[in-house]
Amino acid sequence: MERRLAAILAADVVGFSRLMGADEAVTLAALNRLREELLDPKFAEHRGRVFKRTGDGVLVEFPSVVNAVACAAEIQRAMAEQNAEVPEERRIALRVGVNLGDVIVEHDDIFGDGVNVAARLEGIARPGGIAISATVRDHIGNRLDLAFEDMGEQALKNIERPVRVFSILLGGPSSHPSLAAPNAAVDTRPLIAVLPFTNMSGDTEQEYFADGITEDMITDLSKVSGLSVIARNSVFTFKGRAVDVQEVSRRFHASHILEGSVRKAGQRVRINAQLIDARDGTHLWADRYDRDLTDIFAIQDEITKTIVEQLKVTLLPKEKRAIETAPTQSVNAYDYYLQGRHLFHLHTQAHVLVAQRWFKKALELDPGYARAYAGLAYCCWFLYTNDHAGTSVNDIFEASAHAVRLDPELAEGRAAHGIALDYLGRYPEAVVEFERAIAIDPNLFEAHYFYAFAARGAGDLQTAIRMDERASDIDPEDHRVRLELSQVYADAGLIEESREMARSAIERVERLRVRHPELSLPLAIGAGALIRLGELSRAREWAADALMIAPDDPVTLYNVACDYALLSDVDRAMEVLERWRPRANQRTKEWIRFDSDFDPLRSDPRFRKFLDRL
Repeated sequence: MERRLAAILAADVVGFSRLMGADEAVTLAALNRLREELLDPKFAEHRGRVFKRTGDGVLVEFPSVVNAVACAAEIQRAMAEQNAEVPEERRIALRVGVNLGDVIVEHDDIFGDGVNVAARLEGIARPGGIAISATVRDHIGNRLDLAFEDMGEQALKNIERPVRVFSILLGGPSSHPSLAAPNAAVDTRPLIAVLPFTNMSGDTEQEYFADGITEDMITDLSKVSGLSVIARNSVFTFKGRAVDVQEVSRRFHASHILEGSVRKAGQRVRINAQLIDARDGTHLWADRYDRDLTDIFAIQDEITKTIVEQLKVTLLPKEKRAIETAPTQSVNAYDYYLQGRHLFHLHTQAHVLVAQRWFKKALELDPGYARAYAGLAYCCWFLYTNDHAGTSVNDIFEASAHAVRLDPELAEGRAAHGIALDYLGRYPEAVVEFERAIAIDPNLFEAHYFYAFAARGAGDLQTAIRMDERASDIDPEDHRVRLELSQVYADAGLIEESREMARSAIERVERLRVRHPELSLPLAIGAGALIRLGELSRAREWAADALMIAPDDPVTLYNVACDYALLSDVDRAMEVLERWRPRANQRTKEWIRFDSDFDPLRSDPRFRKFLDRL
């Protein structure tokens, strides 16, 4: 092995799965032309050596930082020029990251932090743009006719220390200013964090209502193109805590914070809200709304419009109509919907079964309530994936189809419809739905989580990793996505990333176990992460505890069988699989044939006979 300092360029196609889903043949032909006519010639011109191709991505080593950045800039400008004549939905755009760092050379391959940081920089680059590390910026100096935007220190995935990042503004000084890359402008929109509203009703059973108001404020503000809003899952990590405005500002880089309280009593509701400048703690606006419950949507509209006015943001006519359109005319249906949404977020089978009933009650009162159909689809998805008897893929499909038909711009409906299509074997159509959901709401956790699951099943590990990484950003406390991401990293051969993500997931499972000792599934799946970390005795304890908590739950049984397979304990694995078999649904029976967790058993005659019996 040889160690040296190297300039590394990482590039990847934006939305490659969407393009493939639309037309595989055309996309592959366009990608091959791009490589043959532009990328490879440019790499060669600047003395770059391609040392790894990853489907739609590439890693290139250059003899100098100047060569690497000049090459990246010329490629992005040329692509912008080419794309000017291509319909937007068929454009191929690249993200590029460049880093200078220490690498290990082994045969023709290159490893190490220098490569890892370049890959992470590519992941945060704008479509059509270039992200570089501060080390690269320092080495370039004034030797290239480029403009730079300082993005500050960024916490990059699985990189121990924050990295100071610069974005190259291709629309700035250059020999071809007309070829500026798309989306290269600085995002100067106010960034708002809506903290969980406090329940002041004196009744913990009204907690769902305060949470619902918070979520709906986030949804309404997200419809305003002049604002950027922190995701629901991220801000809810502050629920029940005494919040320091400066801490929130540092955590999310938020410029403004909306906080408030809700008191609901009978048919009356009181909402207090205040907008704070997060940079200095100044209160910009505060008001109290004491109204009939039937005015709840009007109150939310007024708060949204006031924030828009305070921040001097333009509200487009389409956005104004979207905010003013009430999701339902029935306040009771809305109340049922909020209760269902609150219970669904608890992610246990018992809670989701009750949530399903609340969504159905909402639809009895208002059959045209799109959000309630989306909630029902989510419940069907959860119950189906947890092998609940009587729930089918068709239930997910029908509920989500109703939601999309009633409101084509409802991201939750699109995401649920995508996962239903994937389960039906229609992955390219599912990709279209996932991409649409993310375009409508870039902060929707389920859209990214479902997309990652579907992509992994289709063998598209790059997309699965990208979607899971974004989902983990949206919900910093969710253990499921981290456990899934650890497995995907392992499937992709990213062993150190897999181990780091496994550690992160285990920390979250331990915190969850304190709050909910009755949950078996986090322990069953978490045991697999412990095995990947070599903590075998602890993994056995977690697997045994999971079986003790839920001895008949099919999903717990399946995952514990995975644990014993990974431990090469064939006898225990087969014993648990026999208990699982009569409770399993068809989807999981098909999945076991490809699940890499069972690879240690595939040569065993007992396991082969078991698969034949399935």
